[in-house]
Amino acid sequence: MTGAARRDQILSAARRVFAEGGYAASTDEVARAAGVSQPYVVRLFGSKRDLFLAAYQQATGEILTSLSAVPAGPDAGERMGDAYVRLLEDRDLLRLVMHGFTAGTDPDVGRAARHCLGEAFRLFVERTGEEPDEGRRFVAFGMLINVLMATDAPAHLGEDPGMDALLSCVQESVQERRTA
Repeated sequence: MTGAARRDQILSAARRVFAEGGYAASTDEVARAAGVSQPYVVRLFGSKRDLFLAAYQQATGEILTSLSAVPAGPDAGERMGDAYVRLLEDRDLLRLVMHGFTAGTDPDVGRAARHCLGEAFRLFVERTGEEPDEGRRFVAFGMLINVLMATDAPAHLGEDPGMDALLSCVQESVQERRTA
């Protein structure tokens, strides 16, 4: 396996491990998930922080690439919403992004998190021609989806009537996009 392929293998494992355990997960856990030694992970990435940052930047980059692929036009808002809904298929991606938001006090992680939010907003407003308030709604709804996924809300139906109602409302909206 080439060095680049091994690096990708470790980043893929880091994505799963950090999505599950957040920044508290260890490089040893990532190494086991990737099938390599922990010293090899550290040699490639330098530190757990650098590994987390690399996985996080890759994840936020995927989100922005997906949104950037939508051309400007009258249906850009719908298409950007559809692009984001397609990202829901990778639960690890969105959970890792949430962990990055909570680790945002780290200067580099925080910069990447702020860039992801700001760029999603900018792209929406630019591509749709909508007012900034619509861009805020788009980003806010995406964050709501992320929070619901991070808290594993769908697996806990029946525990709380308010959450059940919120989840139903969000799931209806997402389902409409999936079937449109």
